[in-house]
Amino acid sequence: MNELIEDTLKKNVAKLSELGDTESQMITKGNSQFPSVDAIKEMVSLVKSAVFPNFYDRQRNSRTIRAYFIGTAIERLHTLLCVEIAKALNYDREALCDGSCETQACKLSLSFIDSMPRIKHLLYTDVKAMFENDPAVDNYGEIILSYPVVKAMISYRVAHELLKLGVPVIPRMLTELAHSATGIDIHPGAEIGEYFAIDHGTGVVIGETCIIGDHVTLYQGVTLGAKNFTLDSNGHPVNVPRHPILEDYVTVYSNASILGRITVGRGSVIGGNVWLANSVPPNSKVMQRKAVSANFTDGLGI
Repeated sequence: MNELIEDTLKKNVAKLSELGDTESQMITKGNSQFPSVDAIKEMVSLVKSAVFPNFYDRQRNSRTIRAYFIGTAIERLHTLLCVEIAKALNYDREALCDGSCETQACKLSLSFIDSMPRIKHLLYTDVKAMFENDPAVDNYGEIILSYPVVKAMISYRVAHELLKLGVPVIPRMLTELAHSATGIDIHPGAEIGEYFAIDHGTGVVIGETCIIGDHVTLYQGVTLGAKNFTLDSNGHPVNVPRHPILEDYVTVYSNASILGRITVGRGSVIGGNVWLANSVPPNSKVMQRKAVSANFTDGLGI
């Protein structure tokens, strides 16, 4: 029996060790490593500590210790970003490093650190929007420490800045880790303004080319997706603007689907379970009182 076990294990180790064509297309260039999931989770934790120190620093009453607490988090964040961005640049076949990828990664890390005050400002507007939209909440700490939308928005705000800097791989990892933890799926390419609120959150999907203005509120199950794809001559989807634009002060209630490159005008309210595939002017109120049939071609997708 022992001989059978050993032979079976050796045989399958040999098969699994073979490098097939499909795997060759997926693996990294040379000996480069893929960015670490654990390191990216730590990045989010460090951003959270630096942005919301009064909620995570036990010595928050001392201004000196507060600065030390934030400084320690920022220094560690910079170190992690240098390492993980370098991995991402080495991994990505289309990334072009100006000099060494390690040097470029540290430059990108510093650029991201420069964006941290802006990220902090945006996240505090998001928390304020949640507080003002939710009568069930008693204080800001309850939102910051427990609401899934905060976890999702920290990851999104960080991912969006990294994407704008041209960092590959990591932005999508950030938002997909938040997606798996919260049920809120926000592509890092989406543009989201100030005072953004998602109530409950589970099942919300925001596509890559969405543009969302200030003071917008979404409820659970909302999809801001694509109606169809534009295909190139080889039949592959082309990355063109295909998701909705929501102007300022728009509210979208639960399980509404807003699809395609349409515009929802400022101050509009979209009711629950609405299927919207055409633009509506400012201050519209859209409700669906009966079933509506629609035919679609060219494929559906987010």
